[in-house]
Amino acid sequence: MSGLFLQIGIWVRNFAVLLFVMEQTKGDPFAVSMISVAEFAPIFIFSFIGGTFADRWRPKRTMVWCDILSAISVFAVLVTLMFGTWQVVFFATLISAILSQFSQPSGMKLFKMHLPEEQIQAGMSVYQTVFAVFMVLGPILGTFAFQAFGINISIAITGIAFLLSAAALAFLPQDRFMEEESRTTSLWEEMKSGIKYVLNKKELSQLGLCFLAAGLGLGFVQPLSIFLVTEQLGLPKENLQWLLTANGIGMIIGGAGVMIFAKKVPPQKLLIFGMLANGIGLAVMGLSTNLWLTLGAEFLNGLMLPCIQIGINTMILQRTESAFIGRVNGILSPLFTGSMVLTMSAAGILKEQFSLVAIFESAAILFIIGLLFILPIYNMKVEQKQEVLGSQD
Repeated sequence: MSGLFLQIGIWVRNFAVLLFVMEQTKGDPFAVSMISVAEFAPIFIFSFIGGTFADRWRPKRTMVWCDILSAISVFAVLVTLMFGTWQVVFFATLISAILSQFSQPSGMKLFKMHLPEEQIQAGMSVYQTVFAVFMVLGPILGTFAFQAFGINISIAITGIAFLLSAAALAFLPQDRFMEEESRTTSLWEEMKSGIKYVLNKKELSQLGLCFLAAGLGLGFVQPLSIFLVTEQLGLPKENLQWLLTANGIGMIIGGAGVMIFAKKVPPQKLLIFGMLANGIGLAVMGLSTNLWLTLGAEFLNGLMLPCIQIGINTMILQRTESAFIGRVNGILSPLFTGSMVLTMSAAGILKEQFSLVAIFESAAILFIIGLLFILPIYNMKVEQKQEVLGSQD
C-alpha cells in the first residue's frame, strides 16, 4: 500500500513538474535536463550514506519519517509556488529523491526482517509489479493531473500521497533488531566495512559488475528509442508511445509470471534469463525495420526486465546479512545508475559518429558481458541462515 501511494505521488510530481517547466521555459532543453539531474544526482551523492544510516536506524521509523519529511518539503514548495517563484519546483523532486536514498534500503531491510526466506522472491515480485503497472499508468496519471488541475493541485496530490504512504507504513509490525550490536563504530568505519563486505563476497561483487554492464547498455538505448521510430521504422515520432506501451505491458505480465514461478526458479537463474533475453531483444530492435518485429522485441524486453530486477533484489536479500543490507544496496545502486547516466550523456554524441544499429548492438553485447559475469553463480545454492530477532526497546 505504501508503494502504491508513493508511485501515485512520484508520477504525478514528475510529470506535473516536467510539463510545468516545459510551459514556463518554452521547452528549454537545459531546464528540462535539470529535472533529471534533480532526480538522479542524489543517487550518487546520498545512496551509500543513506544505506549506511539505514543500517544504523530502525527501518520502519526511518521510512515513516522520510515520507513525512517528503510531504512537508512538497507542501513548502507549494506555498512558495503560490507566492510566485516557479523555479522552486525543482526542490520538490530533489528533496524527496534525497530522502528516498534513506527510505529505500530500509524497505529492503523490512523484507528481510518480516518475510521467511522462501517468500522473499514472491514478495519482491508483487512489489516490482506495482512499479511495472505505473510504468504504463504513471505518465497517463501525471499528465491528466497537470492538465486537469494545474501545478498547485498536482503538487498537493503528491504531498497527500506521501502522507498516505506514511500512514500505511504505520500499520507494519514494530521494528525489531538483529541481536548483535551495541554500536561503537563510527559512520566512516561502517562505510569502509560495507565496501569490504561487498568485495569479499564473490556473488555480490559479480552482481556489481553485472549492474555496471546492464547500466552502460541501458544508458545507450534509452535516449535513442525515438530514433528507432523515426529512422529505422520511418514513422512519425508519436509512434514511440506504442513501443513504450508494449514494454510496459510486458513488464506487468513478466512481474505476474515471476510471482507464479517464484518458488520454482532461483533468483540467479531469473537474472541470467533476463539478461540474455534483453540482450537478444536489443539486438533485434537495432536491426529491425518492421514495426511488429520491433514491438515484439520491446515486449520481450519488458517481459524479462522483472526477471532482472526481482532476481537482483532477491539475491541481495538472500546473500546479505541484515546488518549490511543498507550499505550493499547503497554501493550497488549507484553502480547501475552511474553507468546508465554516463552512457546516456554520451548517447547523443555517439549517435552522430556511429549508426543506430551499431549503438543498439553494442548495448546488446554489454548485456551479454553482464550475463557472463554472473554465469559462475548459476548453480549457487541459497544459504539457509536463521537470524535471531528480538524486540526493540
